[in-house]
Amino acid sequence: MRIIGINAVSFGSTGTIMRGIAHEARKREHQFFTFSRKLDRKNVEYPFHEYFNSINEFWVSEKATVLNGFEGTLNLFSSLKLLAKIRKIDPQIIHLHNLHGWYVNLPMLFRFIKKHNIRVVWTLHDCWSFTGHCPHFDMIGCEKWKTGCHHCPQYREYPASIFDNSKKMYKRKKKWFTGVKDMTIVTPSAWLAGLVKESFLKEYPVQVINNGIDLDVFKPTESDFRKKHGLEDKNIILGVSFGWNDRKGLDVFIELAKRLPEQYRIVLVGTDDGTDKLLPDNILSIHRTQNQTELTEIYTAADLFVNPTREENYPTVNMEAIACGTPVLTFRTGGSPEILDETCGTVVEKNDIDAMEREILRICEQQPFSKGACLKRAEAFDKVQKFGEYIKLYGSEL
Repeated sequence: MRIIGINAVSFGSTGTIMRGIAHEARKREHQFFTFSRKLDRKNVEYPFHEYFNSINEFWVSEKATVLNGFEGTLNLFSSLKLLAKIRKIDPQIIHLHNLHGWYVNLPMLFRFIKKHNIRVVWTLHDCWSFTGHCPHFDMIGCEKWKTGCHHCPQYREYPASIFDNSKKMYKRKKKWFTGVKDMTIVTPSAWLAGLVKESFLKEYPVQVINNGIDLDVFKPTESDFRKKHGLEDKNIILGVSFGWNDRKGLDVFIELAKRLPEQYRIVLVGTDDGTDKLLPDNILSIHRTQNQTELTEIYTAADLFVNPTREENYPTVNMEAIACGTPVLTFRTGGSPEILDETCGTVVEKNDIDAMEREILRICEQQPFSKGACLKRAEAFDKVQKFGEYIKLYGSEL
């Protein structure tokens, strides 16, 4: 079977997922080619992967979209190049991932798919595909996407524009993305699947395939982290994000630092100099870790992983913590609670900091979640198993 994967980038969570699926498919003797945008002149080379766009064209598309708000309508030459590659490969399946990011002409791509009746699998990593602008709307409680976006409260946020053209973009996306003869929508969480079924994409079948992680990497890893930072006698409350803001719950950690007793210490990973200026002295700030092993050491050293995110699909950090034997406490946000069961963590209502404080104290004092139970739960996060579910969807048994 010949398959093509398309994503905005070749790296990060979405790029790694695309390439991981492709790798597993090739092991089962499928032909799988992946494509993404080029970000600079020194992109990492991967087997059977191609960067199809011009850097200059990408730059022009991004700047023009900021001015007009019509994302996905430029990149003519890059898209012609991509379509020529698709035509040459003649795939049975095109597997789409993130299509936002100023790198592909969407009407051209979907006209081609419809004209040639190519089967499509589309993994949604956020809500962008069925809104007039934004990838996330949960934090502000917007429901305009259900009937038709207009007067977007987030049009200056990614993908930013100085004009609000959400009403027109909603209509355009609906026209582009509907009418594909054979398309299956895949979502990493049941939460996002439920939203799809309320959107203009509801005509398509929806399948939930959770994201996975590398259990050979994320596992209990002993270290001198506690000794190094003088935390031998502390209860470590850990937060991890690579981009801290109120959406990720930075303000919640700052408030918890005021409330928790002296024997508790909050550790935040993924901070930067700007974040540090906002943090009180009793929060330990660790800028981006050097490698995944260092991150697993911090996960392992923690007593509790806390995720006060206010907008989330299916957060990888929850899985990583559990796989290192550390229980998780999270807000009831998006697909975040779906990762937990009664053996490895608990959930409180979004924005209920009082309840989060009580649960932190209860969990650290009573220790209701064992490391062994967390590791047992983590067996369900194996990325190879998840990639295999995609291959089954394509039509090939494991």
